[in-house]
Amino acid sequence: MPPQGAIVAVLAIAGLASSFMFTLVVPIQSRLPELLDASREDTAWVVTSTLLAAAVLTPISGRLGDMYGKRRIVLVLLAIMVVGSVVAALSPGIVGIIVGRTLQGAIVGVVPLGISILRDVLHENRVDSAIALISATLGVGGALGLPISAFITERADWHVLFWVAAGLGVVVFWLVLWIVPVSVLRTAGRFDYIGAAGLTAGLLGILLAISRGNEWGWTSPSILALGIGGVVALLAWGWFELGIDAPLLDLRVAARRPVLLTNLASVAMGFSLFASNVAYPQMLELPAVAGGFGLSLLAASFVVMPAGVVMMVLSPFSGRLARTVGPKLLLVLGAISLIVAYGFTLLFSTEVWQLVVANFLIGAGIGFGYAAMPMLIMRSVPQSETGASNGLNALFRSLGTSTAAAVIGAVLATFVVDVEGMPAPTPTAFTLSFVLGGIAAVIALVVALFIPRRHWAQERHPSLRE
Repeated sequence: MPPQGAIVAVLAIAGLASSFMFTLVVPIQSRLPELLDASREDTAWVVTSTLLAAAVLTPISGRLGDMYGKRRIVLVLLAIMVVGSVVAALSPGIVGIIVGRTLQGAIVGVVPLGISILRDVLHENRVDSAIALISATLGVGGALGLPISAFITERADWHVLFWVAAGLGVVVFWLVLWIVPVSVLRTAGRFDYIGAAGLTAGLLGILLAISRGNEWGWTSPSILALGIGGVVALLAWGWFELGIDAPLLDLRVAARRPVLLTNLASVAMGFSLFASNVAYPQMLELPAVAGGFGLSLLAASFVVMPAGVVMMVLSPFSGRLARTVGPKLLLVLGAISLIVAYGFTLLFSTEVWQLVVANFLIGAGIGFGYAAMPMLIMRSVPQSETGASNGLNALFRSLGTSTAAAVIGAVLATFVVDVEGMPAPTPTAFTLSFVLGGIAAVIALVVALFIPRRHWAQERHPSLRE
C-alpha cells in the first residue's frame, strides 16, 4: 500500500478540485449574459446546474461507493467532471456551457467518498486529522480558487477556465488511480434505482424552488409547485425506503439522534458559510459612492482568501483536538467563531482590514465545524454505511448553501439604491445579511449542544469514546 500521507494528500487535492468548481465562473458571472448572448435568468443556470448536480449525485455516489468500491466511484466522478469541462470549454453557446457545468458538479461527491476511504485505509490515530484536512478543502478550494479564476479571466479568454478545470481533473484522476488503494469493504445488495429516482425528483423540486424563487417569485405557481412537489416526492421516497431491504439510504441510521442533529447543524453551518461568500465580496466590490470599498474582483478575492488559508492551517490541529475533546466540542467552537465573526462585522466594517479579520474568524469557524461533522457521522454509523451517510451530510450542507444563496441574494436585491444608473445594495442589505449569517451560526451552536456524547459506534467499540 502507498504511504498513508500520500493517500491523504491525493484525496485533499481531489477535495480542492471539487470546491474549486463552485468559484470557477464567479469572475465572469455578471458578464455571462453578454458573453453567451442570453438573458440573465438563463445564464443563472450556469451556476444553478452545478449546484443541482452536486446535491443529487453526492448521496447517490456515496451509496454506489459503499456497494461497488469507493475509489472506483471517485474515478468515475472525476472522469465525468473532465468530460464536462471539455464540453464547456468547446461550447460557444449557453446550452453547452450549462451541460458542461452540470457534469462538472459530479466531482463534489469525491469529498464524502474520500472521507470514507480514509476510515477504511488509515490507522485510527491518523483518521481524525486526515478527515479534518479533507473537510477543510470544501472551503479552502473556493477561497483559493477565487483569485486564481479572477487572474485567469483578467489575462485570458474565459474558456481557459474550463481547460484549466479539465487539466486539473486529469491530474487528479491519475493521482487517485496511482496512489489511492482499491476499497475492499463492500455492502451487499442491489442498487436501489427507484429510491435514487425518488430522491432525485424530491431534491430537484426543493432546490429549484430555493434557487429560482427570488427571480420567479416566491409565491408564483411554478415555485409553489416545485417546492410542494419536492416535499411530497421526498415524503413518498422516505416511506418507500423504510419498506425495502436494501434502501439507497438507511433512514433508520439517518434518524439516530447524533446523525440527525449533525445533519441539521450542517444546514445552518452551510448557510452561515455561504452568507459570507455572497455578502463580503459584494461589499468589497461595491463602488465607494455606494458605501462599498471599490475593490476589483481580484483584490476582493485576496481579502476573503484568509478564510481558506485558516481552514487549511487549522485542519491538523482540528484532528488532534477532536481526539482530545471530541468532535462535538469542535463543532461548538466552530459555531461560536462564526457568531463572533458576524458580530465583529456588524460592529466594525468600515475598513478593509476589519473584513480581513472577520474572514479569519469565518475560516476558523468553518474549519472547526466542517472537520467535526464527518467525524460525528462516522462515529455514529456502521462502517458499511459511511459512504452513503457522508454523502447525506454533504447534501445537507448543500441545502444550507443553496438556501443562503437564495435568501442573501434576495436581501441584496431587495434593499437597493440607484448608483450611476445601476442598482446597488444598501448598508441595510449588508447588515441584514450579516444578521442572518449570525442567526444561522447561533442555530448551529444550539443544535450542536444537543448532540449526545455517546454514539452508536462507541457503544460497540469503546476505543471510539470521546
